[in-house]
Amino acid sequence: MARKPDAAAIEALPHPREAGDLVGHGDVERMLAGAWHSGRLAHAWLFGGPPGVGKTTLAYRFARFVLAAGAGGPEVPTTPTTLAVPETAPVFRQVAAGSHPDLLGIERPVDPKLGRRTGDLPVDQVRRIAPFLRLTASGGGWRVVVVDEADHMNRSSANAILKILEEPPQRSVLVLVTDQPGSLLPTIRSRCRRLMLSPLAQADVEAFLAARLADQGTDELSVAARLSGGAPGRALLMAASGAPAVYAGLLDCVGQAPDLDWTAVHALGDQVGGPGAEALFRQVGDLMVGIMERLVRLAATGQVARPVIPGEEARLRALAASGDLDHWLQVWENTRRLFRRADQANLDRKQALLSAFGQLQAVI
Repeated sequence: MARKPDAAAIEALPHPREAGDLVGHGDVERMLAGAWHSGRLAHAWLFGGPPGVGKTTLAYRFARFVLAAGAGGPEVPTTPTTLAVPETAPVFRQVAAGSHPDLLGIERPVDPKLGRRTGDLPVDQVRRIAPFLRLTASGGGWRVVVVDEADHMNRSSANAILKILEEPPQRSVLVLVTDQPGSLLPTIRSRCRRLMLSPLAQADVEAFLAARLADQGTDELSVAARLSGGAPGRALLMAASGAPAVYAGLLDCVGQAPDLDWTAVHALGDQVGGPGAEALFRQVGDLMVGIMERLVRLAATGQVARPVIPGEEARLRALAASGDLDHWLQVWENTRRLFRRADQANLDRKQALLSAFGQLQAVI
């Protein structure tokens, strides 16, 4: 039913610090540029919004601008409307390579045994920030720290960040990037200026994909854009990993409830549970949680969001009619929890999938 995501295509996706452009969010960019030119730039920022909407790309775009402007670089825009720094500028090349001496990027490390990022952002990573900020910036400029996926900080990491926020060094900027701002300590949130990035329009996401994946069909890119929920980074990952085809097959399985084809479900379980199938498992989990979320919205409002693929609306309406809102809320939350726990704790992936389908059948 599902093909394994193209690992090479996924690995080829650029890191946000390499991105030369930012899709959408012009209002947020103008606000940040205006804050710099006003001379009253906050020392700590919290960028929030859905996964893949462009938060980390904006954080590094902001970092490049501050580094260039703080050092008096000639490539800095003189009008307070943009953060754009030319890709030919030395600061751009250094940030893209991760070699700028005044920029520190903090993210979850890769577990060498599992070959994927750790569940938590450990305190030893966060403790690199304080000594880095105490150093004098090269050329008398500023020092910038970007903490990606800040919602993954454990208690010790959060406390370490809080100490830095309580006494921020001069001429420094700390940017926390998170999908879930509410999961951070209230004391952290209160010390940051908060910016929330909204999902983009469907047409903007499709144009973003078409410019980067010209070899893929228009229909497939359109499905990936709709699946992304207005998040261009997520759409790019989905298109590169074959998510549209996976979604169609997964909806075939889910749409048969309560008369599930357990042979097909077990076959999918064998695929996601096999060696090297971690990425496929996370993709299937993400898409199945998305289907449950659409069912919750349908049960609550009676309205179906724009269908992702043909025939989807009829299947979702038939499913929604077989359970009330409370039931679908429970299934949605349980499905999220199942896949999250299985991924983070390295549990049996096939069993997690079977349990998710078992919960779906039990509701109806």
